[in-house]
Amino acid sequence: MTLIKSISGIRGTIGGKINDGLTPFDIMKYSAAFGIWVKQHSNNNNLRIVIGRDARISGEMVNNIVIGTLISIGIDVINIGMATTPTTEIAVTNSNADGGIILTASHNPKNWNALKLLNNKGEFLTDVDGKEVLSIADNADFNFAQVADLGKVENNFSFDDYHINQVINLPLVDVNLIKKANFKIAFDGINSVGGIIIPKLLQALGVENIIKINCEPTGDFAHTPEPIPENLTEISRVIRENNVDLGFVVDPDVDRLSIINEDGTMFGEEYTIVAVADYVISNKKGNTVSNMSSSRALKDIADKYGVKYSSSAVGEVNVVDLMKKTNAIIGGEGNGGVIYPELHYGRDALVGIALFLTLLAKSHKKCSELRNSYPNYYISKNKIQLNKNINVDEILNKIKVIYLNKNANISTVDGVKIDFDKEWVHLRKSNTEPIIRIYSESSTRQKADLLAQEIIDEINKIV
Repeated sequence: MTLIKSISGIRGTIGGKINDGLTPFDIMKYSAAFGIWVKQHSNNNNLRIVIGRDARISGEMVNNIVIGTLISIGIDVINIGMATTPTTEIAVTNSNADGGIILTASHNPKNWNALKLLNNKGEFLTDVDGKEVLSIADNADFNFAQVADLGKVENNFSFDDYHINQVINLPLVDVNLIKKANFKIAFDGINSVGGIIIPKLLQALGVENIIKINCEPTGDFAHTPEPIPENLTEISRVIRENNVDLGFVVDPDVDRLSIINEDGTMFGEEYTIVAVADYVISNKKGNTVSNMSSSRALKDIADKYGVKYSSSAVGEVNVVDLMKKTNAIIGGEGNGGVIYPELHYGRDALVGIALFLTLLAKSHKKCSELRNSYPNYYISKNKIQLNKNINVDEILNKIKVIYLNKNANISTVDGVKIDFDKEWVHLRKSNTEPIIRIYSESSTRQKADLLAQEIIDEINKIV
C-alpha cells in the first residue's frame, strides 16, 4: 500500500492500514486538516468548500467521507458530483467558495485516489499553505462542531454546462469556423469524467461526427490512464480505420490533453501547449511560461513572435505563479496541460481542445501537417537509482560545477538544468527516495538519449 503526503494534496492506494494507504481514517484526517486550515485563513462566517470527483470506483466512498468530515467541523459543502479538475476549479470561483477539494489521482491507476486541495481562487495551494495543512493533520488538533453548528450540503450539478459555456464564449474560440470545418473526431474518455463533458463540449463547438471510445464513466479504466503513446493504441487504430480527422485523449481528471493525427500518429503531448500558444500569441502578443522539463519548442514560438518565454520549477502551482509574475497570456506544462488565464489559472483540456480546433480550422491543414510545421525536438526520460546513504544534493552540486566549467548555462531553480545551444538536460531529485530523474531534449531521439547517458556516466564517476 502507498500513501504520499505532499503540499498539493494526499494521494495513495485505497485500503490497507492507517497511515500506509488511503484509508477512511486518513481521508477523514486530511479533510479535517484542510477544513481547519480554511477556517484559519478566511474571514467568512459561513464557510463553503466545493467538492468534485472523477469517476474512480472508490470515488463515492471517498466523497461521502470528505463531505461528512467537512460538515462535522461546521463547513458547508457544495457537492458538484462527478466533474473534471478544471470544472471544480471554476466552480470554486463562481460560487465564491472558500476552497475546494478534487477527488482524483489524475493519471494513476484505478486503485489510487487522492485529495487535491484548492484555495479560494480555485488554484492549488502554495508550498507554505500545503505545509500548514500537513502540520495541522500531524497535530490532529481538531475541534468538531456541536449539532447546531454542523455544516450543510448543497448539490449543484450544473457546472459542466457553465464550464462549456465559458469556453465557447472566449473571443479566440471560433465556433462557426469549427462547425464549417466539419471535423470527424475520435475521443477516448478513459472511462472517467472526460467521457461525460468532452462530447458535450465538442457538440457545443459544432462537431457533429464524434466517435466515442471508453466514454462510460465507470472508473474501470480500459487502459493505463496516462495519455502517452504506449497507452493510446486503441484510438490510433480507430482513427486509421474510420477516416477520422484527429483524435483527443484526456487523463481521468481532464487537465491533460493529448492529440492524435489523422494517420494515427501522435501529435505529441509536448506539442499541445506549443500549438495552442502559437495560435494565442499570433492573435495577441504576450508572454508565455512552461516548466523546466517541457520542450524548448515553446521558447521557439515565443522567439518567433518576439515575446518573452520563461521557465518555472516543475509543478502547476509554480507555472501559475510565474505566469502571474510575467503577465503571461498562455502557458502550461509539456504533459499536455494548457493554462489559459483568460478562463482561469489551471490546466484545462476543454480550453485546449477549443483553441486547438480553432487553430486547425483556420490553418486549413491536416493535423499531421500542422504538427510538421513546428520544430522537432525529442525528450528522453530516465532516472538513476542511488544508494540511500548517498547525498543526492552533493551529486547535483558536482554536476553543476562540471558543466559550469564547460561554459554551459545552468539553472538551479529546480534541481539542476543545463542548457546548451539547441538541447538541454534537467536533473531533479525525488523527495521520497534516492532517485535522480534525468530529462534531456535534443533534435533527435538518439541525441537526447546520448545526452542523458553522458550525465548518467558523470554521476556514476562521482558515485
